[in-house]
This record gives sequence, structure tokens and C-alpha cells, in this order.
Amino acid sequence: MENYQIDNLDKQILHALMANARTAYAELAKRFAVSAGTIHVRIEKMKQAGIITGTQLSISTKQLGYDVCCFIGINLNNARDYPETLIKLEALEEVVEAYYTTGNYSIFIKVMAKSIDHLQDVLINKIQAIEAIQSTETLISLQNPISRTVMP
Repeated sequence: MENYQIDNLDKQILHALMANARTAYAELAKRFAVSAGTIHVRIEKMKQAGIITGTQLSISTKQLGYDVCCFIGINLNNARDYPETLIKLEALEEVVEAYYTTGNYSIFIKVMAKSIDHLQDVLINKIQAIEAIQSTETLISLQNPISRTVMP
């Protein structure tokens, strides 16, 4: 099912579910003038093809007290340190995303902190305490004006 090609109905279904993942199949069926069974089959096929990988709950980090978002470029002492460093970074709850990159950094991470003091603690006592990390550069995000996923 890896080569499943989505059509316009699949795109419409994906757009509707991306807007509200809890939309009932019957409502989608009515909206797109097909049967609920057709909606069910289409969604199952897209799940089997790996196009739909799950559903997520969206939360407000700001409402939870995480006011500081930053990106940290990490240089490793040696490329072979990557797997072990990634495991250590994954264990830090403040690290919410990580990328293995080309360019100036070996790893680029997104960190959420409650305050600048919290960020300083995470940097000094958690991230920079990882021996394999040679150096870091921190970029603090002032705002996130665009936040979206790829549209089908």
C-alpha cells in the first residue's frame, strides 16, 4: 500500500481532518456527497499507506507556562557521538524537536522553557553538560507567525 496515490476526495478528507480530527465520518460523507463507508475505506487506505500516521492533541505551551522558545545549534566533538547524544537530548523534557543537519551544526534542536532563567539552567546544567557537545549557539524565538503542516 506504499504507492497509494491520493486523489481530490482524499485531499478533501485530509483537509477536513486537519482542521478538526474529531469530525465524524457521517459528517464528512454528507459534506463530500459520498457514503460513510467510502470515507472509512479512504481513511483506512491512507492509514495503511502511512499518509495518516495518527492524531494529535494540540495544546498551548504558553498556557502551560512555557514562554521561551529557542533553537539551539549543536556542534559535536565527533560525528560518531551523534546516536548517544540524541538519546541524552531525548531524555530532556524541554527538548521538543531535534534535527540531524548539514551545515554549521550537527544537531539543531527546539527547546521550550518557562523563563530565561529556566533556559539558562537547561543550557548549562543539561545540554552543555553532555560531554560529546563541543559548542552550542542559541537563537531565541520572538514569535511564531507561521506554524503549519504540509498541505496535501
